[in-house]
Amino acid sequence: MSTINRWLTGAAIAAASLVGIVAFSYPFYIPRQAGALEITSHAQDAPFLFIALIVLCLGALLGDLGATQGSAKHVAVLGILTAIAAALRTVRVVGFSGIFFLPILGGYVFGPTFGFLLGALSLMVSALMGGGVGPWLPFQMFATGWAGLLSGLLPGARLQRLGRGEPAVLAVWGFALGLIFGAIMNLWFWPFVFAPQQSALNWQPGLALADTLGRYAAFYAVTSLPHDLWRAGGNFLVLLLFGRPLLRLMRRFHQRFHFEVEPVGSAHTLGFVNRSQ
Repeated sequence: MSTINRWLTGAAIAAASLVGIVAFSYPFYIPRQAGALEITSHAQDAPFLFIALIVLCLGALLGDLGATQGSAKHVAVLGILTAIAAALRTVRVVGFSGIFFLPILGGYVFGPTFGFLLGALSLMVSALMGGGVGPWLPFQMFATGWAGLLSGLLPGARLQRLGRGEPAVLAVWGFALGLIFGAIMNLWFWPFVFAPQQSALNWQPGLALADTLGRYAAFYAVTSLPHDLWRAGGNFLVLLLFGRPLLRLMRRFHQRFHFEVEPVGSAHTLGFVNRSQ
């Protein structure tokens, strides 16, 4: 049963990621909508994307609950970290929000599914808390979820051997994700931008891939890069300064709560086998 639940959990996360990829990319394959504004560019489809993402996240949670004997406590840790990350988003230090480092560390320690759920749900809760609900919300949830998912794919066992160097590697990773997040998020509205005075930065249907990438690189450098560098630098400092104690704490929870029941010894004996590696 646990194998089936793991498969269902992975399928739910894969389906959510596929929905996100389609949502970000489909405007490039349709004619530009006359009179469309950046702020309302996804006003029609955003509610459906939000509902689909929530349903798939719930499916992943239900699958995870049946995967191992410790999954209920696993989900409880997810809820606690989601609440903390959402609260951190409301605390800004000179424009920097601390919501990203917990999905990065959570995905790194608990795995890609946990990282995706922590990132996506944290953005949802913080938006509901701070009134940041809009057509951009599901795209923020997808992008932050992917940050947690990709962090879960890092070679944790190998990096752990670095000792004190491990937080430094994660800090560099957090810096890169700060830039990647901004580059992905711009795509939710860039196809709808129309500014005659900046026509060389706008997307135009029929452009070759190289021309499209060149225009987007110029658009990103002019509009988003300074802010993203600030976010990336904040991620770097937080992970460098607090990464080691937070990793120690998360690994303690992971090793304590993540276990499976498997037969050991004789056919009539059951024992707990730690699967925290």
